[in-house]
Amino acid sequence: MHFQMKDLTPRERYKLLISSVTPRPIAWVTTIGANGVVNAAPYSFFNAFGDSPALLVLGLLHDGEGADKDTATNIKAGGEFVVNLVREDDIEQMNLSCADVPRDVSEIEYAGIATAPALEVAPPLIATSPVSFECRLVEALDIGTRQSVVIGEVLVTHVADEFVTDPERLYLDTPAMRLVGRLHGSGNYVRTTDTFTVPRPRYDPERLAGRDSTSP
Repeated sequence: MHFQMKDLTPRERYKLLISSVTPRPIAWVTTIGANGVVNAAPYSFFNAFGDSPALLVLGLLHDGEGADKDTATNIKAGGEFVVNLVREDDIEQMNLSCADVPRDVSEIEYAGIATAPALEVAPPLIATSPVSFECRLVEALDIGTRQSVVIGEVLVTHVADEFVTDPERLYLDTPAMRLVGRLHGSGNYVRTTDTFTVPRPRYDPERLAGRDSTSP
């Protein structure tokens, strides 16, 4: 079965995307509004997109009226944000920060989230996050009527000491972080503790030897 995306409603397109593009890493984003209120919200339209410079990209959907939510508003106005990764022990607080909290109420206080000061940006780190990325806005693109795409340059990466096994070679104990990812549906998540390894192969021209060049 195939689906012509142009023929679907935004909600239907969203449903197809989140039901198939899984698991998705979660960016638990902290920002500060013009009123000084610290905002925290999780987003799973997120990933790393480069290393020179180091870039993170967020897909921030608008609210029901087509306006920017707090995170997009604050990033566009202040140009700074922190992406915090989510460990399994923080699921309850992360989920509480999903609530439609009024703009003058901080999710940090509402969800009881512990914070720590950043080094280069104003928004705080989430103290319990295994990894936090201090970011400066590179570009915000409003593509369509329902979303903004935010590109941020990573200025500082914080990794909790307990997960750094070799600082000189930048070896991290990633499995010990017990990060979680987003799945399909309204509340489904995945643990990253069940993994397997497939070594990357080298090119072997002998694999092509003797094959019919017209074969698929």
